[in-house]
Amino acid sequence: MRNFISVHDVTDINELVRLALELKKNPYQHKDLGRNKTLGLIFLNPSLRTRLSTQKAALNLGMNVMVMNMDKEGWALETEDGVVMNHTTVEHIREAAAVMGQYCDIIGIRAFPKLVDRDEDYDEDFFYKFMKHAGVPIISLESATLHPLQSLADVITIEETKTRARPKVVLTWAPHIKALPQAVANSFAEWMNRWDVEFVITHPEGYELAPQFRGNAKIEYDQDIALKGADYIYVKNWSSYEDYGRVLTMDSYWMIDNEKLALTNNAKVMHCLPVRRGIELADEILDGPNSLVIQEAANRVWSAQAVLKKILETNF
Repeated sequence: MRNFISVHDVTDINELVRLALELKKNPYQHKDLGRNKTLGLIFLNPSLRTRLSTQKAALNLGMNVMVMNMDKEGWALETEDGVVMNHTTVEHIREAAAVMGQYCDIIGIRAFPKLVDRDEDYDEDFFYKFMKHAGVPIISLESATLHPLQSLADVITIEETKTRARPKVVLTWAPHIKALPQAVANSFAEWMNRWDVEFVITHPEGYELAPQFRGNAKIEYDQDIALKGADYIYVKNWSSYEDYGRVLTMDSYWMIDNEKLALTNNAKVMHCLPVRRGIELADEILDGPNSLVIQEAANRVWSAQAVLKKILETNF
């Protein structure tokens, strides 16, 4: 593994999940693997779980870690080539990425979409230029379109809690007070489509995900029908892809509560966090026995550690 940007960088999902679960049992078994290696974590947007879990994963492998909040501590970056930089940008991504590659052996980057220009966001220009100019392995800490470390943690969580070989997994849209990216939903769909589950996506009309990510998943616009027999409910809000970045509805009917849970096969409920209580998920779900959100968040460490181990072994 050279980079970790999407599920397509993974040759065998089940093997990677097994590695993560082995690391969970014995976190320090490879504590010398990252000795004298430095992980740089570059954030252009806020982070709690991603920052702390990835940093902990690197420390478990013996790595040094440097963290920089570029949006607050760095120069404004220019990403376009051939421009005269006489406006607000101070440093070009060509130099910034190349310099970071001199200081770090692996770089993790988090950069959210602007939700204004779909083509610009879905081109992932920032990530690909960073990969080109840094000259070192790149890990996505969430991009404009995908969040693969979260999705790997989700797969780990399902694998260690499932009670039947091929569970039914439902990704359901949830209401929110503002427009959110499609990244987590895209990524979860992409991983589920590559894994052995019965996968259904449910959302109001107008919230269809990009075709390349929703793939052949069954789409059901009636949430109650989608939830029947579900073993897992993955709850997430996202803004419209077709009417890009728009909030089309805030229908509270879509919030998962115990009444909705009763339609399922006593489903476990997942959410990537942060979650707005009483809007995306009812308190009775989050505080109840079916919630996996804390276990899911804890598995972010083993998700990141498995990926870092693979990259260290492959490239150094």
